[in-house]
Amino acid sequence: MLVLTRKPKQQIYIGDNIVINIAEVQGDNVRIAIDAPGDMKIYRGEIYTAIRQENTAAAATAALDVSSLPSP
Repeated sequence: MLVLTRKPKQQIYIGDNIVINIAEVQGDNVRIAIDAPGDMKIYRGEIYTAIRQENTAAAATAALDVSSLPSP
């Protein structure tokens, strides 16, 4: 893990097409702006964790036995 110290209006570049801008720092809160391609998915940590949990739960659902259904 890379840990950086930045001040407001400073940037962090990730590759050639992602820029993290430090917009504002107020006490324990840091506002960041992310400039990335539109097709790149960006999630807050808690949202990403919830999505992964939902996907894991959906994958664990028992398969439906359709052999007893009438043919079309």
